[in-house]
Amino acid sequence: MISARWLEKRKPHWDRLEVIVRRSGRRGVAALSYPELQELGLLYRQVASDLSSIRQDPADRRLASYLNQLLARAHNLIYMGRRGGPGGIWLFYRRTFPQVFRSTFSYTLASFAIFLAAAVVGLLASLGDSSFQRFFLGPQMSDTIERHKMWTESILTIKPLASSAIMTNNLAVSFAAFASGITAGLGTAYMMMQNGLLMGVISAACWQAGMGLRLASFVAPHGVLELPSIFMAAGAGLLVARGLLFPGDLPRRDALALYGSLGVKLALGIIPLLVIAGIIEAFISPTAVPVPAKFLFAAALFGLLALYLGRAGRSRDLQEAPPDQPDE
Repeated sequence: MISARWLEKRKPHWDRLEVIVRRSGRRGVAALSYPELQELGLLYRQVASDLSSIRQDPADRRLASYLNQLLARAHNLIYMGRRGGPGGIWLFYRRTFPQVFRSTFSYTLASFAIFLAAAVVGLLASLGDSSFQRFFLGPQMSDTIERHKMWTESILTIKPLASSAIMTNNLAVSFAAFASGITAGLGTAYMMMQNGLLMGVISAACWQAGMGLRLASFVAPHGVLELPSIFMAAGAGLLVARGLLFPGDLPRRDALALYGSLGVKLALGIIPLLVIAGIIEAFISPTAVPVPAKFLFAAALFGLLALYLGRAGRSRDLQEAPPDQPDE
């Protein structure tokens, strides 16, 4: 158990680190003198050691959360000025992105839950009232489905152009979902509900037209990357909303900077996934590849994604990862 005497001895170091972090302001390390920079490095290591000790006592969870957030702010201050390079990009995708995904998984899960709930509502509403289905999809798309044709067939004739357009659209939707977090999460939630509702209505329409399997075989190959990426982007938006609405022990500006930094890492991490998904959606999903092969391809791709997000960055040499991920 952590003694009161130990806390009294260590608290001045925490207070001093917080003073330095606040003093840096928007200018970052440029606002600090050389002695302060030296002190910053020393205090960072000392507080990291204190946090390790405090985490051994479950009763001090609130104090551990405070120190974790303080270290996160100090870490961002220390490393924000580093020049990036190929090695940094590799490290980001090898370690940082999957670690941030795991530490913030509840936010991605929340965005998926919103999407799923809206999809169920759209599905049930469409099955119960065909006029709702036609109103939501529009007459042109509804007529196409009623003729037992997939609207995706036009992609085959313009694959390269379609691939570029799909990537651009997916990136725009994902970053809009992230940026909408600044509306206290309302914009992000609305986008997830809108997309979920659309998926539910389309699924109902295709199922009623006897094209349920065709729709599933089209969506599966690229959807196993595209949909999780969009959920992560929306989760990043919810992180921004968390910092805005529930700053905890931090000043609201600092909380927004902390959770927003995590959100940016999530949003940047999904870019390669959406690029790959766009290529697959144009060159594989709408083709005449046998349905079992498409599902097998989708299962293999999803397995690789799950393995990457679940295991990357867990090696023992990475245990000293920066504490920039807030305790839940």
